[in-house]
Amino acid sequence: MTNTLYLPELREMLAEHNTAELQEFCTALHPARTAEFMEGLDPLEAWEVLRHAEPHVRVEIFGYFDQERQVAIFETADRHEVAALIAHMPTDERVDILAHTEEGVVEQLLDLLPADDRRNILRLRSYPDGTAGAVMTTDFARLAEEWTVDEALARLRQLAEELETVYYLYVVDGSDHLRGLVSLRQLVLARPQTKIADIMQREAVSVRVTDDQEEVARQLAKFDFLAIPVIDRENRLVGIVTHDDVIDVVREEATEDAHRIAGVEPLDFGYLETSVASLTWKRGTWLATLFCMALITTYALSQYEEVIAKVTWLFFFVPLINGSGGNTGNQSATLIITALATGDVHLRDWLKVVLRELRVGALLGAGLGLLGFVVANFVAPSAWDAAVVGLALFLVVFLGAIAGTLLPLGFRYLGLDPALMSNPAVACLIDLMGVLVYMTVAIAVLGI
Repeated sequence: MTNTLYLPELREMLAEHNTAELQEFCTALHPARTAEFMEGLDPLEAWEVLRHAEPHVRVEIFGYFDQERQVAIFETADRHEVAALIAHMPTDERVDILAHTEEGVVEQLLDLLPADDRRNILRLRSYPDGTAGAVMTTDFARLAEEWTVDEALARLRQLAEELETVYYLYVVDGSDHLRGLVSLRQLVLARPQTKIADIMQREAVSVRVTDDQEEVARQLAKFDFLAIPVIDRENRLVGIVTHDDVIDVVREEATEDAHRIAGVEPLDFGYLETSVASLTWKRGTWLATLFCMALITTYALSQYEEVIAKVTWLFFFVPLINGSGGNTGNQSATLIITALATGDVHLRDWLKVVLRELRVGALLGAGLGLLGFVVANFVAPSAWDAAVVGLALFLVVFLGAIAGTLLPLGFRYLGLDPALMSNPAVACLIDLMGVLVYMTVAIAVLGI
């Protein structure tokens, strides 16, 4: 909900060009609270308020705006002023916002930036989305092995305001090859004339610039780091990924997976910021696909019209069998997709996973098959006829567990997001399989 506590006062200060009070507003509170109190302003009004803040304060407050507002300011505010803001922003944040900004505006802004900033942005924008290179920052400290602790601390004092983090400091050679790391704690505790080479940790855990951002998140979580260095193919240090960037990555990946599992194309912005037309399209494309898959199931069922006409009671159990198989497949798919996302399961574990699901599927199938057999006895002419339902349930649940396991693993093997094999998609595929298995078992057992 929008916080409107200071909204009338802010608009009054803007109307009266009250510079002193606007400057005080920008500095009196934590930047996050300041941004919160500006939510009711339109992007240009918010920018007008920010113009009264010092550059470093302006950047901090701007960082707490939602992405839609940040993009709107980039696209509507004075280009020279926005370029000055970009020049003071953390490298990873400005690249992320520019990625969502109109290309024509981006070109205008890049032309107004200093050459070093422009080259840095273009280099970071060249990395594929979803890789370590796309989420890393280049605002970090490089230390030389031959420096003393005293020289390193003096260098840090000069650069402190420009750095994303100073907790980890990376040691490089003359060609920027990663040689090791040293913590700020080590620097503070070491003697001033001690060489960096004597206190640094030489085996530094790192990720490749082309590594998937999910893998980066797993590495940071595994080693409980605040940041992790990013290297290129020649082992040159090109950036770092910090823990706050990883939090954004985890949130983004979890949201995308949740959308895909539900059969929705991931949203580019928040739910309320996404237009009705976009929501309709992103949901409709999946619904249309699932509709076509359901049509195939309907067609398959129509091919057994004669069987159903002879044994009418069989039709009563179609929803039960398809629902049981679909639910089992959804459970397996969700467990495997989650395990793949968290790193609990890898492709190399596929045989172990399949064997495990074979056992689980058989046990679930036997239990539900027995329940189905008992229930079918109240409808079927004989226990032999009721066995059709029990046997079909066993097979469909068993196969559903296997299908729900193999489909996400297959997508990962092909280099695709396992979450694309969403629960609705699994359910539709298992519905088709359920009809075929059920009718095949009926024909075989009843001799129709």
